[in-house]
Order: sequence, then C-alpha cells, then structure tokens
Amino acid sequence: MTKNPLLVIIGYVWPEPGSSAAGRHMMEIIQVLQSAQWRIVFATPAADSPYKADLKSLHIPQQSIELNSDSFDEWIHKLSPDAVLFDRFMMEEQFGWRVARSCPDAMRILDTEDLHFLRQGREAVVRQKHSVDISGPGNETALREIASIYRSDLSLIISSKEMLLLKQDFKIPDQLLHYFPFVTEQPSGLLPGFAERKDFLFVGTARHAPNLDAIRYLKTTLWPAIRKQLPATCLNIVGSYPTKEISQMHKPETGFCVLGHVENLQPLLESSRVFLAPLRFGAGLKGKLIEAMQWGIPSVTTSTGAEGIASADGWPGIVVDNDSAFISAAVDIYESETRWKQAQQTGLSLLHQHFERTQHSRKLSERITEVIQQLQKHRATNFTGQMLLHHSMRSTEFMSRWIDCKNQKSSTN
Repeated sequence: MTKNPLLVIIGYVWPEPGSSAAGRHMMEIIQVLQSAQWRIVFATPAADSPYKADLKSLHIPQQSIELNSDSFDEWIHKLSPDAVLFDRFMMEEQFGWRVARSCPDAMRILDTEDLHFLRQGREAVVRQKHSVDISGPGNETALREIASIYRSDLSLIISSKEMLLLKQDFKIPDQLLHYFPFVTEQPSGLLPGFAERKDFLFVGTARHAPNLDAIRYLKTTLWPAIRKQLPATCLNIVGSYPTKEISQMHKPETGFCVLGHVENLQPLLESSRVFLAPLRFGAGLKGKLIEAMQWGIPSVTTSTGAEGIASADGWPGIVVDNDSAFISAAVDIYESETRWKQAQQTGLSLLHQHFERTQHSRKLSERITEVIQQLQKHRATNFTGQMLLHHSMRSTEFMSRWIDCKNQKSSTN
C-alpha cells in the first residue's frame, strides 16, 4: 500500500449529513480515513443535490459516473485505487464486477448503512400485518444483500444487533465484517438544562419510509393525546424533502409544526426538551437518537428505535411499544425534572462508553490496512465470495453490457 493510499467511494447518493443519518455516517467514514492520510475521490451516478456536503472544501475530487457504461472501467483503471468503497449493496451490484475486473488488486469495501432486507421485512409486518421470514428463500433482497457482503473483502456494519444477526443466522465469517457505528464527540460548553428547554422534537428526512410512517403516526395518533395533556407545547418536525402530505400537516394552532429542512439544527437541539421517535420499523442505528443524546435531549422511542444502541433498562429516556404507554412516557419525562436529568446523564455516559470517535476511528483504519496488506490470503479463505463473484456477477455483467450496447446504438440513430 502506498504512503498516501487512494480510496474511491461509489455513492448511492451524494452525502447529505444535514438530511440523513446515512449521509452523516458517510462523512464520518471520510473523516476517519482522511485523518489516516487516505486520499479520497467520491463518485456517484446520482443527480446533484441541494443539500450535499461540501466535498470540495475537504479537497475531495467529485466524479459523475454512468450506470451500464464502459467509461467507468476506463476511469477506475486509470485511477488505480488501493481500495473502493461501495455505498450500499446496490452500488456493489452495479460496479463491483467492474472494479474486480479493472482493478483486481483494489480492496472492495461495502458500507451497508443498514440491512435493507431487515428494514423491508419489518415494514411488511407493519403494513401487511403478517410476519416475514427475513432469511427465507423467497426474500430476494436478503439473497442479494448477503451475496454482496460475501463478494466484498470487508463490510461495514453499523449496528451490533445486525452484526449478531449476520454471524448467527447467516453464518458470515468474522473476517468479512467490521462494526463501525455512529461516532460522536461531546459538544463544547455546558448543555442547557431542564428549565432552559421546552417543546418536543422529531428529526428525519421524509425520503426514508420509517420516518414518513413515524410522522404520520405522531400526527394522527400520538400528538393529539400528548398535546391534550400539555396544551402549551409544540412538536417541531424537522427533515429534508417533506412531501405535500407532510407539509399540509403543519398546524401551529395544534402545536404540530412542520419546519422542513433546517440548515442549522443546533438552536433546536439546544432548546428542545424531549425527542420523540415512534419508529415502528427500521434497521441499523438511528442517527437521530444518537444526536439527541449528544445534545442532552432525553427521548421516547420504541424497541426498534433503541435497537443496537441500548436496552430499555439503560435507555436515556423511555422505550415503549404501544400508544398509551408512549403518550404517558412523553408527558412524564417532559414534566419530571428529576427523571429528565437522569436520562440526560445516562445518554452522555452511553455515548462515551460505546460511540466515542477516537476508539472506533482507530479500529476502522487499522482493519482496512490489515486486510489490504494480506489481501490475497484474505480472499483465499472466502471461497463463497469467489464463487459468487464468478457466477452471479457474470449475469450482471452481461446485462450491463447489453444495456450499454443498446444505449450506444440508440445514440447513433
């Protein structure tokens, strides 16, 4: 590996740290590797975004790439990176075989963000009211995502719960997985206390189905009952890309305030008293809840929201899974200064013990370096990955080549 190795990130979208937890997590990965002296290039087939991170200020070249085009092969071969990171399994499916062919010595890293098949399975339970076998042979997303993990040299897993699931249920070897959660640092200065705060807060982009469901759930079921007991309070809904449906929920007279995208969230994080996150499905870690802890805001959430962060007994607030209990918990922690202060301290301690930036950053950097230094040996022990790359990706390659030829023929007519 060169002194200043090169990493190419192939993004599913442009990173938007102010809009989504996935965007924030991507920027954390970038910052960790830049601190370890990696040079980084960010490429994506996605359209431009008004909220994307300022990669130029971080001296990160940006490249627009095409799906199903040999132009990518030429570009990546010329760069000759030491490693390529795929942002979610869909990008590994699209570009993994091209990287393997054009840059066979480059380490291939998959950033899962969350397990899509797990999130989709839980959503089906909520919407269709029936259980789903996430590891069953009919779960196409699970088959695709697990295959992508095997084809990659290393997969970054954000949740300890999902690490356990992959190892126990899918028998994926430790050597292919690395736990890298959200990482935090304490805000400088003293955090505002109970008396200096008021109102409730929810944060989450409306593009993410679990957030959209939670906003509807708050509007129709939870907030009217909470507001009835606390008539002077407001619930501020913050998040990029609000749909017309969500925007029309804005009713300040009922205390339900849809603020949409907020460029600087710090004033709200410093002034809000309680964070509400009634997430009925989802996967990974909930960045909104990590951020709430970071700014000293106790939260009321569900077992899905708390998953991978802490147990209900050790939660910095209250974890409940039914309507009446959620409403009572929100009112209780909002009014009880003693309970509120205990929850705030629990959250800050939890972050320090399990999500501290320095420790996780060092481990990630060291793990990537270790795999690169023994890449061929590492791959030799992953026969399943070699088999999947040889067979399943051939079908993806030939489909992509067919589309490329079709596009070229259309452009000449």
